Amino acid sequence: MSAKKMKTIVALAGGVGASKLLLGLYEVMDPGTLTIIVNTGDDMTLHGLKISPDLDIVTYTLAGLVNPAKGWGFRGETFHALRRLAAFGRANWFNLGDRALATHIHRSALLAEGR
Repeated sequence: MSAKKMKTIVALAGGVGASKLLLGLYEVMDPGTLTIIVNTGDDMTLHGLKISPDLDIVTYTLAGLVNPAKGWGFRGETFHALRRLAAFGRANWFNLGDRALATHIHRSALLAEGR
């Protein structure tokens, strides 16, 4: 198909199921013609960090980094920081892995910088 006739697909996404569908689309079409609008309604602030679970699962899935057994988080993730937070009596109900924490720290810093 010529570049002039290529259509852009806009997908609304949120969660594990959407990330799997998007991966299928990503693999069978030109990714440059795929626009993804990801749900931010489930975003939260926890431990002072801005967490965007739906954005993260879509990003990790399309990057080939997602844990296939769980369908979320990083493959091979560890939870040392979460266990330490729990030992301090901090909330540990949300499974924040060590590498995911780096994502949230980075995102929070970018937002604090106005980016």
